[in-house]
Amino acid sequence: MCEVHRDEFYQALKEDLNKSVFESALTEIDITINEAKNALSNLKSWMEPYSVRHPPKTILTLLDEAVIVNDPRGVVLIIGAWNYPVNLILMPLIGAIAAGNCVILKPSENSPATSKALTKIIPQYLDKDCYHVLFGGVKLTENLLKRKFDYIFYTGSKRVGQLVRAAANEHLTPVTLEMGGKSPVFIDKTANISIAARRILWGKCINSGQTCIAPDYILCSKDIQSKLVEELKKGIEEFFGEKPLDSKDICSIINEVHFKRLCSLLKEGTIVVGGNIREKDRKIAPTVLTDVKLKESVMEDEIFGPILPIYNVETVEDAVNFINERDLPLACYVFSQDKKVQKQFITGTSSGGICINDTVIYAIVNSLPFGGVGASGIGAYHGKYTFDTFTHKKSCVVKGYNAVLDRIWRIRYPPYTTKKHRLLAHFLGMRMTFCGPLFVNSIVFIFGLIVGQLGILLYKRFSE
Repeated sequence: MCEVHRDEFYQALKEDLNKSVFESALTEIDITINEAKNALSNLKSWMEPYSVRHPPKTILTLLDEAVIVNDPRGVVLIIGAWNYPVNLILMPLIGAIAAGNCVILKPSENSPATSKALTKIIPQYLDKDCYHVLFGGVKLTENLLKRKFDYIFYTGSKRVGQLVRAAANEHLTPVTLEMGGKSPVFIDKTANISIAARRILWGKCINSGQTCIAPDYILCSKDIQSKLVEELKKGIEEFFGEKPLDSKDICSIINEVHFKRLCSLLKEGTIVVGGNIREKDRKIAPTVLTDVKLKESVMEDEIFGPILPIYNVETVEDAVNFINERDLPLACYVFSQDKKVQKQFITGTSSGGICINDTVIYAIVNSLPFGGVGASGIGAYHGKYTFDTFTHKKSCVVKGYNAVLDRIWRIRYPPYTTKKHRLLAHFLGMRMTFCGPLFVNSIVFIFGLIVGQLGILLYKRFSE
């Protein structure tokens, strides 16, 4: 579907976000195709029930088979977001289909061209009795959330995410909430500032910063700041030329409301790089701010645009404390060659994901779960984790039968006595780490032979 309608999606993304073909391919179409191919290649192994072998069995459960079965959730609601309107609808859909669910898709009304394309294209490929795409605004979403679903998967802002969860709670419906937050970047003196600047810029400027895991602000010392600003300035010119607003590789801000909000943030610090805007196509040049205040919106709210504030900290501990004093971010980025510093952030901070010496790129590794923690989200997906999200892990025990063990198991039956309780506690506490059903059956067989031989000997003795 994505391959056949690639050009149609490119056109829609151009209309909604002014995305270049390269960026649309990289962040929307190709990533979705790879997700589908990964699911097709691994679906058989994902679906298989799998045995549970740990912790070790007790003597009372040695012959039992314990497995986990993957059951579909049922009817799933997927609510997409406008910033990546193709992949944020289709990637969860792939996992939902793989898991055997029926799905209602609600693409964002803020990316109308792409949402209309999805509404038209998807029914051409999927069973209309099982998969529906509904295009509409806030009222439609509100009406959908009044209904009972077996699972809700939402991508978007924290504010709406809270409303989705509140509505889901009315029906005790489990949810995945993929939201965002202020993803910090820390840079220390061991980092290659030139490389770090360009990797940060790339992560920040994809989709003009309208990315949930875009670097939101930088923490570094004043000494590093001066070198960093110079490299950021060079990087912007390398990427987008002397007039970034004329570059085809810079997207537009999604709408007038967000454009005005971002323009107001430009006043909340000293502009050291960029700062140019163009209203007719809602473009903002990549901008670096210094001298920002913590109580201003630029340091309190998720920026979601091409504005990058720098805040000064003197030590690694200061940076770790700064991050930990705020809502848990979706991503955390650390530029340092010092393994101890890397470990301090990996173990000393909490975030949806952490990436050392790069930004954003970790999200395309589909063997890793992608999701938030705390205020940045609930649950995770990508690759097998999407399949797991849309399945219920059903516990299944097949009880084995053995005459000897059955007699032992009778101690669970009434009438209850102190002796029975003591024996049951003893047997349940015996962890059989060295044996399995074959061992038990062998012991029972040998025991049976011994009893049989004794019976024969006794019979011969008393019959003479």
